[in-house]
Amino acid sequence: MGIPRKSRRERLRAHTTSQIKATALDHLAGGGSGALSLRAIAREMGMTAGAIYSYFDTREALITALIADLHTALADLLEAACRGAAQEGPAAAVFALGHAYRDWGISHPRHFHLIHGHPAGEGQPVPEAAHRAPALLTGLVAACLRLRGAPEPAAGTHPYGWDDFEPGFVARVRAAHPEASPAALAGALRLWARMQGLVSLEVYGHLGAQTRQPSKLFHAEMRQSLLALGAC
Repeated sequence: MGIPRKSRRERLRAHTTSQIKATALDHLAGGGSGALSLRAIAREMGMTAGAIYSYFDTREALITALIADLHTALADLLEAACRGAAQEGPAAAVFALGHAYRDWGISHPRHFHLIHGHPAGEGQPVPEAAHRAPALLTGLVAACLRLRGAPEPAAGTHPYGWDDFEPGFVARVRAAHPEASPAALAGALRLWARMQGLVSLEVYGHLGAQTRQPSKLFHAEMRQSLLALGAC
């Protein structure tokens, strides 16, 4: 049975929605989330204010849609980076993921701010794609631990159980990576937090006065994180 074809009306609506999002991202790149205005986007696109509100009834609804799209695009990018390094082993894939994430953040600072500068879970939906990178990283950390014959991280770290984590995310991780342990998930989240912290410092200009080689510092931090997990 073939995929149902969209009607002309549905295709036009999808095209206009994409145009609205693209215009919004242009405004975002020029002035940050404060520059997003449905009326300004409508003027640029030659639409009436009433017409654009039939696509996004509030500015916040547009921002929510943009955040979801950016998370999806970022997850696609990171997964592609891992596939490109997969033949070299899981540790190489972790490094590829990390450097792809850093490259994306410093190349798209407004996008980075949009997806990380808004509270998640406080009345705001968390996009499904936001879970993809941490889940992928969990699978890679689990693979690193297996290769090193270390089912758990190095001694001195806290023991973990599945009930230490959000049940919905645990279900996603275990479905995608049934071999992963709670310890691997905890290690992946710590590694994700360290990556995020250094990239945030660089994106917001807080490393420039301390180092001329932020990429070198980032790589060393990732390696040290994996060593602490007993993963490389």
